[in-house]
Amino acid sequence: MLKPWQKVGSKQIGDYRIFTIRADQALSPRTNKPHEFYVIDCVNWVNVIATTSDHQLVMVEQYRHGTNTIELEIPGGMMDPGEVSPVATALRELQEETGYEGNSSEACVIGKIFPNPAIMSNTAYTILVENCVEKHDTMFDTGEDLVTRLVPIADIPDLIRAGKIQHALVVVALFHFDLWQRNKK
Repeated sequence: MLKPWQKVGSKQIGDYRIFTIRADQALSPRTNKPHEFYVIDCVNWVNVIATTSDHQLVMVEQYRHGTNTIELEIPGGMMDPGEVSPVATALRELQEETGYEGNSSEACVIGKIFPNPAIMSNTAYTILVENCVEKHDTMFDTGEDLVTRLVPIADIPDLIRAGKIQHALVVVALFHFDLWQRNKK
């Protein structure tokens, strides 16, 4: 039977504003030998599936520095210090990034994943917000430059197949949405 590794030490080795890196020392339960593992501690974040009454998905295009590409994505972002509700964070991110607002009383978590449990400690939530309409001006962070796009929900599988949606966590969120839609029928 597989057993957890016993952590015997840990030290922070880097702080990079949006994440820290630590080195953990852990004992193998099989060999009892120590090993060093590096863990990226990130805050939790949310991805927002925002739908309109006419079956469109509120999406954003934005430049991504890691891949040097402009990506078609769903709204989302990090949970700020003190934020404990993924739903409240999602509603805030949706409004800030797109100006859209939806049925907040029925907004809900439809998915939860560990982005990369091999090296990361955080959780990403997929939040569904239905019947969204544009009600506000956008309020971008200084590091954001986004364009809002309305995309027919029926087009999403073809956009993924064609490589127009490539962000892995967005694809996972869209899969959670697909599962939610199938369950609803």
